[in-house]
Amino acid sequence: MSQTNAQQHHRHRHHRKRRFVWPWIVGVFAVIVLLLAAVGVMGFQLYKQAKQVQDHENNAIAMLSKFSSGDAETLANAGDMLPQIAHETQQAQDIAHGGLWNTAAKMPFIGSDISTVQGMTTVLNGIVQDSIPQFVNVLKTLNDAQIANGDNGVNLQPIIDAVEPLKKANASFQQQMRDYDAFPTPSISMIRSAYNKGETQLNDLAVRVNALSNTFQILPTLLGDGQQRTYAIMAMTPSEMRSSGGLIGSVGELVTSNGTVHIGDFRSNGDYLPFGIGDHSADMKRVFTDEGPLHMSFDIRDLAVFPNTADSAVAMQSVWNRTPWGQNTPLDGVIMVDPVFLQQLIAINGNVTLPDGTVLTGDNTAEFLMNTVYQKYPENETDALFGVVAGQAMKSMFSHMDMGKLYKTGDMLGTMAKSRHFTMYAFDEHIEQGIQAAGFTGQTPNSETDPSVGIYLTEQNPSKMGWYIKRAAKIQRVNCSDGDLYHVEFMIHNTMTEDEAKNLPMYITGNNSNNTGKAMEKILFYAPQGGSISNLMQLGGKVDAVKETTIDGVNAYETYVQINPGQMATFTFDVRVSEKATAPLTIDQTPMGWVADGITYLDPKCDTK
Repeated sequence: MSQTNAQQHHRHRHHRKRRFVWPWIVGVFAVIVLLLAAVGVMGFQLYKQAKQVQDHENNAIAMLSKFSSGDAETLANAGDMLPQIAHETQQAQDIAHGGLWNTAAKMPFIGSDISTVQGMTTVLNGIVQDSIPQFVNVLKTLNDAQIANGDNGVNLQPIIDAVEPLKKANASFQQQMRDYDAFPTPSISMIRSAYNKGETQLNDLAVRVNALSNTFQILPTLLGDGQQRTYAIMAMTPSEMRSSGGLIGSVGELVTSNGTVHIGDFRSNGDYLPFGIGDHSADMKRVFTDEGPLHMSFDIRDLAVFPNTADSAVAMQSVWNRTPWGQNTPLDGVIMVDPVFLQQLIAINGNVTLPDGTVLTGDNTAEFLMNTVYQKYPENETDALFGVVAGQAMKSMFSHMDMGKLYKTGDMLGTMAKSRHFTMYAFDEHIEQGIQAAGFTGQTPNSETDPSVGIYLTEQNPSKMGWYIKRAAKIQRVNCSDGDLYHVEFMIHNTMTEDEAKNLPMYITGNNSNNTGKAMEKILFYAPQGGSISNLMQLGGKVDAVKETTIDGVNAYETYVQINPGQMATFTFDVRVSEKATAPLTIDQTPMGWVADGITYLDPKCDTK
């Protein structure tokens, strides 16, 4: 082939190739343009519909906020509002499950957020259409019933009739909330805002429904349905911390029979001291007596040192049976209460006026009983004053009962039990099963599905330092694929100042001059049932090495730390929960002198979907 022919052939070949390639490139660009145009139209339509969903959900949530903040009568009459709320949630669900949304849910980047919105609308609609109507119907029935039975009694039958319907409504509500919480947090700000707002409102209401349901399960038993029951009311003060609460200052007697309630006088702990110590295990003696530095005697004052209410109850019963007033009056159970619980009772039932004219309210009672009383009254009067307040507050608890008061009391009891400000135990095994199921018996972690880590403090400085010991914790989920792993920071801050340590009474700061104003804490850490604790480390404070131990057949970690005025100690550790866990990790801890638990739940470091 000549060079000319070869060049012509070469040009012809490339010319044919260009004729073939160019239409293909044009076609690709055309498809891209069409796709971008389609996505643009789709995106615009999706945005418009997302705004509609947001408006419907915001309207529903705004109306639902009245449920979480309303009183019993408002809730009982809320049935008229439900159709309007249901209309909003149904509209939102219908829009979010249209063809456009179903397509978008399969797209990269935005698909997860779209699926979350779809799930949110379904859950919210289910709550409004199913769970809340059941709850409202129960309250409506109770509102129409006669609750009071005389001045100091309760008509039990309406409460008994409400137990199962309320339990069913609560089960439905809690399942819906678990479904809602399981959605991954949206990354698109507009969607995330709606998600967070809904979560806040719904969680508030879910907590109240759960607390009320739990209380109704135990009220008939507590109030003597079918027989007379006698309980020892153990008034404890976290100003001198013990694992389950604090030093026992006085003990009263609660007698109930078919709804009638009688509160006997509270006796100071001094009245019980001559009758010996409470029964306890060898491990408890080792941990709290032999190892020190404060050697517990297990007399009446120390009977909240056990992390489990059951152990405190057994110890209390053994002392009670040796007293003249208890020998012929068998105990059916114990109730453990602290100043925060009494403050909540007073907030519901009205102020308490002490013999010297001091008025205790729903705001100042806890501080008065945990701190002020030790500054203004002689040491030999403080326990008696505690008994006076506890007696008056408990007597008012079930007097002049109506639906509004029953609702507030039920809500309060469930909330207080969750934070260990109020716990109880019954010696009848069948009855106790119901009390445990309702969450009213303090226990070290024992659930694989609802995991918690137990952190229990016992003050080793004979003092009333508890009011000055602030605790805080942060929980963050850090692994969601290879078993659920959480990182926990637990902080103890001694807020007493150096000036306070020098000037406050020794009864508060400690009767040993070498330890004035020091927080001296023996701490027990318990892993979740079916889980584990690892990498337990400590920063700040004078500390003994953390050691692993076994207490009554359960593995735990034990340490002791001293924290000077103004200083802080921080413990960090990782917690792996059981594969059966269906709820986030929580902390079960020794109660503090206020309602807040000090726990912050940080956003997870992983996708929880």
